[in-house]
Amino acid sequence: MDQDMKDSMLGALENVIDPELGIDIVNLGLVYDVELDDEGVATVTMTLTSMGCPLGPVIVDQVNTALGELPEVKSTNVNIVWNPPWSKDKMSRYAKMALGVR
Repeated sequence: MDQDMKDSMLGALENVIDPELGIDIVNLGLVYDVELDDEGVATVTMTLTSMGCPLGPVIVDQVNTALGELPEVKSTNVNIVWNPPWSKDKMSRYAKMALGVR
């Protein structure tokens, strides 16, 4: 997978907004990796802000929908991982400013 495809996938994922925080999952630092194989299967490795996040299934559905809009993507696998754990340090400067985090 080339960098342009990776950028396209991350761009699509910027449309997935965490319903609790109102910031997209890429800027929140929740997306750890994206891959696309030769058969068009996208794999997203990501985490959630907390293990008990009740909106996890909603976010996963939105990831599937966002990547499904890319013509190269035929299906999507979302792997939720807890290691490394998410922290505010993973947030982009934009997300920190929007949420007032220092």
